[in-house]
Amino acid sequence: MTEFQWNFFSNFRREFKEKISKWSVFSKELKLLQEKSAENDKIPYYKIENPVVYNRALDEISNESEIKLIVCADNPGKNEQLSQNQKYLIGQAGKLAEGFFRNNKEFKIDFRKNAIILNKTPIHSAKTSQLKFIYKNSSDEIRNLLDETQIWMAKKTADLSDALNCPIFLAGYSELKKGGIFTLYKNELKNSIKNIDSVLVFQHFSMNRFSIDFKNFMQNNPNLSKEEALIKIGLLHQKEIFDF
Repeated sequence: MTEFQWNFFSNFRREFKEKISKWSVFSKELKLLQEKSAENDKIPYYKIENPVVYNRALDEISNESEIKLIVCADNPGKNEQLSQNQKYLIGQAGKLAEGFFRNNKEFKIDFRKNAIILNKTPIHSAKTSQLKFIYKNSSDEIRNLLDETQIWMAKKTADLSDALNCPIFLAGYSELKKGGIFTLYKNELKNSIKNIDSVLVFQHFSMNRFSIDFKNFMQNNPNLSKEEALIKIGLLHQKEIFDF
């Protein structure tokens, strides 16, 4: 990173930690809602240790790191929220993402070294869809929190993308659609980003949906390189979701 980029990232990381600390004030109420949403969805019991989750992988980034993209998943799941982890995309979806880039060396991307991994909100739920249950059954304070985290993450992600001059890789778009839980995030990102074409939108890594979509697109467009195909898929879904 350049000196400017390193200072910008360092400030973002510091602000993010401060925000997590501020948002964690609501952990007690959030935890009860997260437990109820999991029970409502018949999720087997698991211990909720961090209702609001910081990504410790950010602390491993240094001024010598070569950042090539910003990956934005949905929100921290069961493995991500554990105190021994507190890292984003380390479950099955993350392993699939890591494997995709490892098996497609043309992209020259080490998923764990060359990507900053963020979420649309740092608020935990076992399944992203459970955020709707939490939103519906919570107090005005928690609803405001869910909104605030999305708006803050979207704006800061856009600013970080501009400063580092690297694309945003939005993984998972079903909840970005009209009526989805992440429409606030989408609208703020759209308003904050300087170049909308630096935002590439893809299906989620989970259940191999991303790889299946990529494979099908390559089969239908055999004359494209993998790099060209990835950009075209990302722009195609971006225009579908952002109404361009």
